[in-house]
Amino acid sequence: MLENLTQRLSRVVKTMRGEARLTETNTQDMLREVRLALLEADVSLPVVRDFIARVKEKALGEEVVGSLSPGQALVGVVHRELTSLMGGDLGPDASELSLAMQPPAIILMAGLQGAGKTTTTGKLARWLSEGNHVQNGRKTGKKKVAVVSADVYRPAAIEQLKTVAEQVGVEWIASDVTQKPEDIARQAVDYARRHHFDVLIVDTAGRLGIDEAMMREIRALHDFLKPVETLFVVDAMQGQDAVNTARAFGEALPLTGVVLTKLDGDARGGAALSVRHVTGKPLKFVGVSEKLDGLEPFHPERMAQRVLGMGDIVSLVEKAQEQFDEVEAKRLEKKIMKNKFDFEDFLSQIKQIRRMGDMKSLMNMIPGISKAIKDVDIDEKSLNRVEAIIFSMTPAERKNPELLNMSRKKRLAIGSGQDLNQINMFIKQFDQMRKMMHQMTKMPGFSGGKMPAAPKAGFRR
Repeated sequence: MLENLTQRLSRVVKTMRGEARLTETNTQDMLREVRLALLEADVSLPVVRDFIARVKEKALGEEVVGSLSPGQALVGVVHRELTSLMGGDLGPDASELSLAMQPPAIILMAGLQGAGKTTTTGKLARWLSEGNHVQNGRKTGKKKVAVVSADVYRPAAIEQLKTVAEQVGVEWIASDVTQKPEDIARQAVDYARRHHFDVLIVDTAGRLGIDEAMMREIRALHDFLKPVETLFVVDAMQGQDAVNTARAFGEALPLTGVVLTKLDGDARGGAALSVRHVTGKPLKFVGVSEKLDGLEPFHPERMAQRVLGMGDIVSLVEKAQEQFDEVEAKRLEKKIMKNKFDFEDFLSQIKQIRRMGDMKSLMNMIPGISKAIKDVDIDEKSLNRVEAIIFSMTPAERKNPELLNMSRKKRLAIGSGQDLNQINMFIKQFDQMRKMMHQMTKMPGFSGGKMPAAPKAGFRR
């Protein structure tokens, strides 16, 4: 997102060396580049004007201290203002879901048709049911979640939500296209109360455009449900249209937050900056993939760091910690120390990486890496090839790599659909990695509980 802004800032930083402070003269070129980048990213013009004015005001006269160049100092100002623009000024808890009420806590999903409300409803239900909800900086535990569709207009909308609910393992409350949305809501609330659900998420009907009938209906639903959270779901690829849509929904409903979907697509990203400015409400979640685990809480400062090419190491660490199994790590440590790390262990490490997300999005979280891999194709299929080879092994071969003689390797080549040279290369690399990990355990300062080196996806230019 906003890669163009990152590239423009990087270029201008190089031209601003040797100055003692930021002045109107030496910031003019950089601010012009920032303005153009924001407009090209489809950020709303009033938002761009306000943002540039604030950056200029904060930057002028700022001392350039330490080893920083004026360009780097200005990037610091841009980072702070970008964080504020995306909701950093609302406080650290603004992006948290507020579920502090007598169960069930009701969440109302609003937005246009095609924005991804139904899929986002499923993603949010999964996120809550797996215990990811945070209140005042602390996780509140797994939630018992139910979902219901009040969309009686779009063909198969109700069935789609049923399918999504089954995939994420939450309760789906039946509804029918012959019912009125308010009747569906009434029955769902009654069911959720009687069955002691913590959270009820109500998916509403969308339209291809904003109309008065739609707004009357969703206002009536809101008045009846009195939801603790009313989330506006908007497609990141809408660009300028997202601003008009956000304004209309913001005037019709007391929104509590925004969910930005399809941030992984070819969107120029302007909606992320414009919608929050127009609605005055915090961005609470972003959809980062089509998969049902592709929903992330929105952190303004971290997103600003990604936009400016600084990476997002905090989110990367959090993803790793979610998948880190301390008991498993200690078991692997013992095997590595005895040089007994086998293909089963290797396979479990691949699965752990896959659960963290796709490789390119993970690499983009590492400071300085996003620019380096811009034109690099990260070949995740290499992990598939490795898995195919291991799946072609017998249980005995996985646990005892030494058993793999020539005849067994030929069988693996046939079973995995690869040639013998690829099999030999993989086994050689595995053996080298195993020896290296074993040697590391003998080094001074080695401490237990560390995860062994994980397999890497291949890189192609």
